[in-house]
Amino acid sequence: LEPTCFESSEDIGGVWRYTDSTDNGRVSVYRSVITNTSKEMSCFSDFPFPEDFPSYLPHSLVLEYFRMYARHFDLLQHVRFQTTVLSVRRRPDFTSSGQWEVVTETEGVRESHIFDAVMVCTGHYQEPYLPLASFPGIESRFKGQQLHSREYRDVEAFRGKRVLVVGIGNTGGDLSVELSHVAAKVFLSTRSNTWVMSRVSDHGFPCDMVGTTRFNHLLEWLLPSALTRRIRFRKFNSWFNHTNYGLASSKSSKFKMIINEELPFCLLSGTVVLKPNVKEFTESSAVFEDGTTEENIDVVLFATGYNFSFPFLEESVRSTIDDNRSLYKCIFPPQLEKPTLAIIGLIQLTGSIMVGSEMQARWVTGVFAG
Repeated sequence: LEPTCFESSEDIGGVWRYTDSTDNGRVSVYRSVITNTSKEMSCFSDFPFPEDFPSYLPHSLVLEYFRMYARHFDLLQHVRFQTTVLSVRRRPDFTSSGQWEVVTETEGVRESHIFDAVMVCTGHYQEPYLPLASFPGIESRFKGQQLHSREYRDVEAFRGKRVLVVGIGNTGGDLSVELSHVAAKVFLSTRSNTWVMSRVSDHGFPCDMVGTTRFNHLLEWLLPSALTRRIRFRKFNSWFNHTNYGLASSKSSKFKMIINEELPFCLLSGTVVLKPNVKEFTESSAVFEDGTTEENIDVVLFATGYNFSFPFLEESVRSTIDDNRSLYKCIFPPQLEKPTLAIIGLIQLTGSIMVGSEMQARWVTGVFAG
């Protein structure tokens, strides 16, 4: 197989290539981000992280790893930078050839290419998910600032302010903790049961090294789900009782897990205040579903995630991709006559997306090669 990679920006790294700017449309991680998965469980199978790298990495070292990988395998010769993909369409003879016509633009010049197969590797951190309709008053009455976590870079703009963070995923937890160091007050609004884990597990080992084992997966497969949940909840509560903190109850079967070492202390010290879902906004306050109100809110920061978006795919293909459950093995659109289009990375894993994407890519290249 002979690969050609089109990259819209001027360099590799994707979201891990940090930028201070939020105006160029490219999503990047925030300045203080640290990986939630360890280097031991996140490396590509043919290229381990350097031994002198720490187990959990800042964005600069993740980017350096990608550069080392690209140099080692001489990958940049296959990449065309500053090239935007405008459309990906089936050729008229697709039912027999499986080929695709790809239209790109580089410095204002459009080109058309014919490919035997296409892998879409744009990820799902492109289009912010902002459910403003679920928060009456946020657009019509609220006078303060509102923004999505995509626009967040560091704490300076929030110094001395009263901040409401909406959403308690990994990003919402991280930003709440970081903002608590400089903000006058931070409120964290959540509507889901959330279990908080530490990156550091038994005897100081990374938690994913301890938890992600064949033996543990075998136990989950053999034991009843109610029992495995009970074991898991007991393990989580051995660090601190989540019910006492208002985070999660072991009676609920619906829950999410986040990684955050500092959030429990912030809740205990009152620098972050946990609140339920927002019912509505007034000019300067937030009214919550439990009837409480927090006044003088300066900023509402939505850590509500992203929508996946593939605007370049032809409509007949794009409209069938509701989420990865509509894809065969979370990769292939099943309605196509030929398996020559693959969506890589549209998955949520308990471990590293890098490892999962590699496994997907290895299988897809085998399918493409016949």
